[in-house]
Amino acid sequence: MGSAMDERFHRRQRWAARGALAAAALAALLPLVSGGLRGLLLLVAGLAGLALTAAALWWVLSRRGVVRIASAALAVVAPAGLITAFAAANLLWVVVLSLLLWCGAVWSGRYALRSTGLRSVRVKEYRTPPPLHPFLLLNPRSGGGKVEKFNLREKAESLGARVVLLDPDQHQDVTALAKAAVADGADLLGVAGGDGTQALVAAVAAEHGLPFLVIAAGTRNHFAMDLGLDRDDPSTCLDALTDGVELRVDLGFADDRPFVNNASFGVYGAVVQSPGYREDKVGAALERLPELLTRQSGPRLTATADGIIVSDPQAILVSNNAYRMDDPFGFGRRERLNSGRLGVLAVRVDSAVEAAELLLSPRPDGLTVLTAQRVVVDADESQLEVGLDGEALTMPAPVHCRIARRALRVRVPRNRPGVPEAPPRLDWRRLRKLAAAVGRTAVPARSRRS
Repeated sequence: MGSAMDERFHRRQRWAARGALAAAALAALLPLVSGGLRGLLLLVAGLAGLALTAAALWWVLSRRGVVRIASAALAVVAPAGLITAFAAANLLWVVVLSLLLWCGAVWSGRYALRSTGLRSVRVKEYRTPPPLHPFLLLNPRSGGGKVEKFNLREKAESLGARVVLLDPDQHQDVTALAKAAVADGADLLGVAGGDGTQALVAAVAAEHGLPFLVIAAGTRNHFAMDLGLDRDDPSTCLDALTDGVELRVDLGFADDRPFVNNASFGVYGAVVQSPGYREDKVGAALERLPELLTRQSGPRLTATADGIIVSDPQAILVSNNAYRMDDPFGFGRRERLNSGRLGVLAVRVDSAVEAAELLLSPRPDGLTVLTAQRVVVDADESQLEVGLDGEALTMPAPVHCRIARRALRVRVPRNRPGVPEAPPRLDWRRLRKLAAAVGRTAVPARSRRS
């Protein structure tokens, strides 16, 4: 029976691969067949329009005044003009149908390349006894007031946790509060707050070998997302106090400062320093970006990642494990948090042409993506502006980034949404081989990573 099921699945794989190749071929040929030479010219015009739109966006970010306004208008007019031209040539339906065919080709190709059906990524879980003296820090302002909205304090205390509500009107040293709790006998540390606060308390938990509880009460909760927690209802994170398991995940450090997500240098690291950034992120970015992108202000950066040198990028992102870059639907997510390697993303763009290449080319020269165990970020200035999990810091150059592999014991609810499995990379050569197979084709199973 198992053999018959496998054969049916492999048959579906073959036909899905054939469907993907057929849909991709139709999507490419449809404009030429339907429009002839005119369709070919419009297709070329479409690619040129996309490049022009990308260039216009670069000018919007890197210029001021009349040039910025004109570029913003161009970024709107260029795609609108393309749509009008295709409609006038009665070829708009061809564009829409081609896009639908491409979507079908991608979906069918990914299905064909899966070795099993849809399933969640499995991370090794450790069953440990519930904590006896949990200690939680709650930030009432985080996430627009989620602590009060979801009654986090009341639920935590009903589950036996000692809770400290942070005072929004004065600065409090959360590291000192966490260390004091450990001295008082806490056997678990937890935080309801932003990722910057999470990182500080996580470092104390890792230092003392204690489990750490993430309560997804921040604004974006990237760390909670990559742990597979419920970000819509942060109160469910508290279920880990009574019915939880532990995961072993990595913790990043920039010098002695911990981070659970990333450390940003260059453009973003400078923008978050702006006084009005918290109130108006877009306005603050537009105010500072022209000087930063054209190198009129800010340091000249150099990154060395396990011996590989990246020279003079405008922005460097060093992350606790690598972010996905190959899939728009998974962009900004990390496939795992326990690889023991930092992700490195560096961007260098010095012209509108390079900006267009960055958006349109599958492998732009201005984008560096790699992983490393250690990354050193240096500059031609003595101080570096850094965004550490979204918090603005100034650190002496050079900054040494490292990763402590599986140093953090994160306690999560046993029942949680989980992290969806990343779709396979679209490999057209492998699809062709699979489509050409006439019998049962064995596709290597994706190994489970722990």
